[in-house]
Amino acid sequence: MTNALFKKRQARTRYKISATAMRPRLSVFRSGKHIYAQVIDDSQAVTLAAASTAEKDGKGKGYNIEAAGTVGKRIAERALAKGIKQVVFDRGGYIYHGRVKALADAARESGLEF
Repeated sequence: MTNALFKKRQARTRYKISATAMRPRLSVFRSGKHIYAQVIDDSQAVTLAAASTAEKDGKGKGYNIEAAGTVGKRIAERALAKGIKQVVFDRGGYIYHGRVKALADAARESGLEF
């Protein structure tokens, strides 16, 4: 039942977000061990930039707030390198709290606008 409720929340969040080539979607996925972020152009269904704690250069634990902040900085750097300054934040059905909030704050501090 909880997975069905999560999928419902996720669909409701995605329905409200409209991502274009000018403002792609910054999507967040969090698992028990890692956190992942992608910048996605929905009009072409293409991932423009990605970062996660599962990458080989990721050191330490991948499931704490500090690691989420590192992923936020990394995704912002990679998006800015491709010329993307403005994105639409997609929390993916997760509560804007803890690791998701840390990732978003770090991305904002690194130069992404949303």
